[in-house]
Amino acid sequence: MKFIVSSSYLKKELAAINGVITTNPVVPILENFLFEINNGTLTVTASDLQTSMVTELEVEAKENGSIAVPSKILMETLNNLPEQPVTFSIDEDTYSIEINSDNGRYKLSGENATDFPKVPTVSDGNSINISSDVLANAITNTILATSNDELRPAMTGVYMNLTDTNTTFVATDGHRLIRYRRVDIASESDNSMIVPRKALTLLRSTLPSENTNVNVEFNVSNAFFKFGNIFMVCRLIDERYPDYENVIPVGNENNMNINRVELLGSLKRIAIYANKTTHQVRLKITGSELVISSEDLDFSNEANERLSCDHDGEDIEIGFNGKFLIELLANIHSKEVTMKFSEANKAGLIVPVEQDENEDLLMLVMPVMLSNYTV
Repeated sequence: MKFIVSSSYLKKELAAINGVITTNPVVPILENFLFEINNGTLTVTASDLQTSMVTELEVEAKENGSIAVPSKILMETLNNLPEQPVTFSIDEDTYSIEINSDNGRYKLSGENATDFPKVPTVSDGNSINISSDVLANAITNTILATSNDELRPAMTGVYMNLTDTNTTFVATDGHRLIRYRRVDIASESDNSMIVPRKALTLLRSTLPSENTNVNVEFNVSNAFFKFGNIFMVCRLIDERYPDYENVIPVGNENNMNINRVELLGSLKRIAIYANKTTHQVRLKITGSELVISSEDLDFSNEANERLSCDHDGEDIEIGFNGKFLIELLANIHSKEVTMKFSEANKAGLIVPVEQDENEDLLMLVMPVMLSNYTV
């Protein structure tokens, strides 16, 4: 089997799916790309059993065939080759692969393509269409709140709840929660799924810069995302998602409007002086003034700053993990945010003041017990 392809074209397509491949896969053959040629189309598959990504590209080929090609050595070769046509000559009996360029020859050993796991298909499923821009925003707005705790697998992914009026994306790690709702995505029937964090990270990095349609098909076990010449199939997390709505406090009578950039900058400075284990910062709202403070008793470090704000409600003093607040605020693009509180021992809410008419973003962060010191 032989085919000719542009080195940069092949490198670009392989780079889009290479992130799926892990360094120590459960099955050794998953360190390879699966190359399949059929009527001049090269189909390349990368997989880690949980997630598979596939891309197609046109090549010059007179015959069909398949081979598993070591991904690491192939990517390193292509990364160091200038733009030029390269010829792949493959012996399907010995699985020997020879790559010829303008000024060199490179030989490596492949593996039997039949040993590569089959990519699952989505049958008897549901489907929706989402624009790539909207999907990328949904992933970016939620993925940072997913959990790393493998003992609670449902929380290691993003929950998608589809109805006939909107779609809600939710992520939580038990300390913070993000709910992102879109009214411009709807399904004919009510459905829900939990998509793993790795699959969404790969999907976000692969989505094209220009806005395009993403076709999403899913059933009880797998989700299928297709856009352009790339598609991804991932195994869904088969767990019950926590009842997140009950965690969101209602009747928040304390509302504070504040400049997001000023608040974020202040928190970054104050967090430097916080305890390195708890990352605790204290927010004390009195009238139209916010005092942010922290201290580390072990090293006699402390800091405080004052900011002006628009406050509606009673004075309140509440503690948060400064690291979580910084991550959440850094992920918002609104010039101003509203922070909502009910009591000092209940979760605080962060809502962007400026939002797109089709979106509704709400962030929740749990408080931490305040240590006994005063500013």
